[in-house]
Amino acid sequence: MLELLFVIGFFIMLMVTGVSLLGVLAALVVATAVMFLGGLFALMIKLLPWLLLAVAVVWVIKAIKAPKVPQYQRNNRRFY
Repeated sequence: MLELLFVIGFFIMLMVTGVSLLGVLAALVVATAVMFLGGLFALMIKLLPWLLLAVAVVWVIKAIKAPKVPQYQRNNRRFY
């Protein structure tokens, strides 16, 4: 909701200051892209602990359920 208010306020202030409609649209596109990338970055930082926890859980499960490699047994070797 605050993003929408920001865009509307941004649009109105640019129109009041006398910037052309094309300049306003270009500024809105750039501001939207910057806000989108900032939101993605903030979301990544917010989810980082959970992502690290998921990686650690998968690593532990793989370590526990690792296939057992049979040990080399010298007594079962055939001599030709």
